[in-house]
Amino acid sequence: MSIIREINKLRRKKNAIILAHYYQIPEIQDIADFVGDSLDLSRKSANTNADIIVFAGVNFMAETAKILSPGKKVLIPDPEAGCSLADSCPAGEFRKFRNKYPDNIVVSYVNASAEIKALSDICCTSTNALRIIESIPRQQKIIFAPDRNLGDYLNRLTGRDMVLWDGSCHVHEEFSLERIMLIKNENPEAKLISHPECQKPLLIASDFVGSTSSLLNYVSEDSCKKYIVATESGILHQMKKNNPDKHFIPAPPLDSTCGCNDCKYMKLHTLDKIYTSLSDEKFEVLVDPSVVEKAVIPIRRMLELSFQPDLRHFLTWPST
Repeated sequence: MSIIREINKLRRKKNAIILAHYYQIPEIQDIADFVGDSLDLSRKSANTNADIIVFAGVNFMAETAKILSPGKKVLIPDPEAGCSLADSCPAGEFRKFRNKYPDNIVVSYVNASAEIKALSDICCTSTNALRIIESIPRQQKIIFAPDRNLGDYLNRLTGRDMVLWDGSCHVHEEFSLERIMLIKNENPEAKLISHPECQKPLLIASDFVGSTSSLLNYVSEDSCKKYIVATESGILHQMKKNNPDKHFIPAPPLDSTCGCNDCKYMKLHTLDKIYTSLSDEKFEVLVDPSVVEKAVIPIRRMLELSFQPDLRHFLTWPST
């Protein structure tokens, strides 16, 4: 409790806010000013008058917060908190890949580096990805990056033939469908719910597929009382808080003796690291202004879809 008191003193003194992704440990989620998925957190922090943002997430998320709040100081408690999905798509290699398909526009998942966003025409989240893809004229060819599983899922939903970059998230790649089916056999009343970054066989076997926020909404609105949850296990904390009368079983990975699947990067953050980062204002996340200038364009285009019914004007947009 003493470390929490000290963190609270510091954030009042420094006019700071703490953002926590759903995959953080419960202690961090419980002290955060905002808990959510990556883009939602960045948008909320941009709408505050905070001077400092402490982002308990991974590097690409903190970069997005900096892109949307260039005047604020963004800190990440542990600078080693990378992302296997973002790291699977190096900007230099992706630029060469993009150049092979000059007629294709680039739709990038927000789970990508600032440099990849700067090479994109429009961004998407796992929540709005279907709407983004369906809003683009069917004759327009598309490159989707960096997650091949999400891209394949969207291809199957829309009937498109997007060119997919071969990237993936280590957490969602490692689920064992065989072990999940054993749990399902032991709990036949349970529904299997999965994130679309999971591999195709698991998604086909699922009762519901959705983003982190969609999964949270689904279990709150659905009448079932038991769920097998195939995404990072940190989300179970909010599920249990919101639905104390329901039971949640973490889907297991293939090579693990434990019954859950954690992101090794997300779990690097601790309360002590949050205190130290905020106290010393260290591990600041900086993004080159030229990258910010380019990366903010596809993010804004995505956000404008909330007010724009279609993208028939899309082909007139200048290429990034």
